[in-house]
Amino acid sequence: MSAEELAAFLAEQRVVTCATLGRDGWPHLMPLWYVVRDGELWAWTYAKSQKVRNLERDPRCTLQVETGDAYDQLRGAMIKAEAVIHREHVLELGVEIFERYTGAAGDPDALRAQAAKRVGLQFVARWVATWAHRKLAGTY
Repeated sequence: MSAEELAAFLAEQRVVTCATLGRDGWPHLMPLWYVVRDGELWAWTYAKSQKVRNLERDPRCTLQVETGDAYDQLRGAMIKAEAVIHREHVLELGVEIFERYTGAAGDPDALRAQAAKRVGLQFVARWVATWAHRKLAGTY
């Protein structure tokens, strides 16, 4: 995918799978809702979650966003990234995510209690691979 195609793809998809490394060395995979800010994926999650603990130890992670039910329709992106954990301005991120996924205006008062327990995750891409089997025109 071109940079423009990737940006459009990430804007239309809704779930990113985030792989972190557990203390035992095994990958830990979890889905996250996200928003795109200046070309970077951002998510929020509970501060005490296993993925945050893993990222505190090692900020490296791999993200995958994919779609397609048939082989000739598969599209996706794999992003090797370093996660930056944000403990401030989490409420604003929560409002942004709420608005993206519900289509309604986010009420900061309603999200304030959730935000107090969460952190923001900024995923700084270091390497990106994409695929778009639609472009193969049946030649694999």
